[in-house]
Amino acid sequence: MSYTDWKISGPEFSSCNCDYGCPCQFNALPTHGNCEAAVSMEIKSGHFGETDLTGLRWVCTLAWPGPIHEGNGRCQAFVDERADDKQREALLTILSGQETAPGATIFQVFSGTITEMLEPQFVPIEFSVDIEKRQAKTVIPGILEATGEPILNPMTNEPHRVRVTLPEGFEYTEAEYGSGSISAKGDIKVNTSGKHAHFCQINMTQNGVIH
Repeated sequence: MSYTDWKISGPEFSSCNCDYGCPCQFNALPTHGNCEAAVSMEIKSGHFGETDLTGLRWVCTLAWPGPIHEGNGRCQAFVDERADDKQREALLTILSGQETAPGATIFQVFSGTITEMLEPQFVPIEFSVDIEKRQAKTVIPGILEATGEPILNPMTNEPHRVRVTLPEGFEYTEAEYGSGSISAKGDIKVNTSGKHAHFCQINMTQNGVIH
């Protein structure tokens, strides 16, 4: 089967309610039995067919009552208000796992676990990330604030660096791990502090992550 030609590349910042490292990254059960997360990205270069996506940002808040693979998840997408109608449709198509080979991307895999897709919002999104320094901040005024920072050594208070490689990953091939906090007040409410975060470069197409 052929799919629309698309590609997105750029930095991503993700944080969830699990302890540092996030067991999901190792095919283990979530720390607290459920999963709540906020994921954000700025597309440094990208397209969907003939539609240019360069420079746009997106955020998703997600929640599952148990492990992700058991389903019954909820998701709400927030798309850069600067996007025009075609760009909005393109981004929502990618984020919902459409026009993508089965199992090829995190969006397509997660789509099979979501039972409630909430109405997308088109909003201003502030986004900054330094992957090397493990620092990030995502803000949707009045709706969400997520921050990321290095894990600190409890004895010396010095930054503790962890990097994880997933050669066959469906989200990234390598990510810096850190500490994240989320305050989300939208339809999916998330409130975490000092939990898992990862900072990575996203490079993917309709056929999966570019390795």
